[in-house]
Amino acid sequence: MSTENVKKRAAGLLMHISSLPGREAVGTMGESAYRFVDFLAKAKMNYWQVLPLVHTGFKDSPYQSVFGGSGNPYFIDLFQLQAEGLLTQKEVSRCYKSGETDYGFLYEKKFEALRKAYSRFDCKNDEFVKFVSLKEFHDYALFMSLKNFHRGKPFVCWEKKYRDRDPVFLQEFCLEHEREYLFWIFVQFCFFKQWKRLKEYANGKGIRIIGDLPLYVAEDSADVWVNRNLFKLTKSGKPYKVAGVPPDCFSETGQLWGNPVYNWEEHEKENFAWWTDRMRRAFLLYDVVRIDHFRGFDRYFEIDAKAENAINGHWAQGPKEKLFKVIESRLGKSDFIAEDLGTLDKGVYRLMKKTGYPGMKVLQFAFDGNPQNPYLPENIGENSICYTGTHDNDTLIGFLKKSNLSEIQPCIKEAVLKEGINQRISGIKNCAGALIECAFACRSRLTVLPVQDVMFLDNEARMNTPSTAEGNWTFRLSRLPSEKTADYLRGLAEKYGRA
Repeated sequence: MSTENVKKRAAGLLMHISSLPGREAVGTMGESAYRFVDFLAKAKMNYWQVLPLVHTGFKDSPYQSVFGGSGNPYFIDLFQLQAEGLLTQKEVSRCYKSGETDYGFLYEKKFEALRKAYSRFDCKNDEFVKFVSLKEFHDYALFMSLKNFHRGKPFVCWEKKYRDRDPVFLQEFCLEHEREYLFWIFVQFCFFKQWKRLKEYANGKGIRIIGDLPLYVAEDSADVWVNRNLFKLTKSGKPYKVAGVPPDCFSETGQLWGNPVYNWEEHEKENFAWWTDRMRRAFLLYDVVRIDHFRGFDRYFEIDAKAENAINGHWAQGPKEKLFKVIESRLGKSDFIAEDLGTLDKGVYRLMKKTGYPGMKVLQFAFDGNPQNPYLPENIGENSICYTGTHDNDTLIGFLKKSNLSEIQPCIKEAVLKEGINQRISGIKNCAGALIECAFACRSRLTVLPVQDVMFLDNEARMNTPSTAEGNWTFRLSRLPSEKTADYLRGLAEKYGRA
């Protein structure tokens, strides 16, 4: 983030679109999203941070997409399509479902509704014709059409002529399946039209959007299918090296993500054109981009694709600052946040210093008894983004419930005193409130709090548990935060100069 764009201290909330309340089986860019923006404005929160907005693939993780530049069809608000005459109320109501996000239900019902809307849409509409002509989603639409043609199989299992992208056969397929191809363009047209409207509404109220850019892309994606030379793949298109991280506090066996790793030599030969375009697309969506797993640009951990865990992986060299110099030369100065959590070394610190990007400081990592711990409130510098937790952490209440209160309460009390906060430290909720106030009081340029933490929700509201395959990404609010919560946040923002 640049000092030109953040001239004063600021604060914001982290909540993914999927977690918004509403009548559909997932949060959308509909009425609740606009009411959440109104809440942020009333609470004097200047930022709304979301997870990747991409069309998700296997396991529905926003960090595994069928195309990194896509928008998630699930987030399209069907009520807006109804208002445009593309759906009836009865058709929209078939997508109603309360409770947590149900991806199986969505896969069946949401696409059924979107295809019904498409059947009534005029593809000769000038706005749509222009959208198609830009070719921004050609690879995505062709990939999705071929995937459906092959009954959902990954591209490495497609007919060879399609797997290996024979241009003659691809052109023939596109002509023969034009209706299906245009459906996927229509989906992106609807998403970006609605997102643009929502983002303009937020920006008009002085709220900037922080987006999230995963370092890696999914193995079965248009990104890999189209750009196979840029990844470490076999001739058949399967990865022989995959991404992950070594054993850490989240997992004794490390995290085996499974994404194909980059062939950085090939990227450099092309002067990082693919990455530059990826960043260009990101800034069409967001005002600020958080780069996930930033340390992977210095050195990245790669694991044999046949391995069962990440214990025996090894570190390889990334592009370092060369990549970011090229991006800046092409796109100009941009606002980035570097997710610098996890196993760090001198190389990462050097890269952080050379780019000047702010890093992340998570208060849940602060209380290990080390007075030099960089996550302690008194050790957090200005060029940082302070979080109570991230989408990968327990909620603050959940974290404190798991902690030994007799050990952590004195540490929190000491941190509170050093920040000059007059806060009672007794019981879990008081401790959580004290940490929230520490996040506002510390020197960080920006403080971002998960919505679960400001609503004091327990771990049933956790978004993701790393190294687990089931039960993630389903958290959803039953209601938006209250007026009382807005008053609470506004009071803290004003008290600590973040309003």
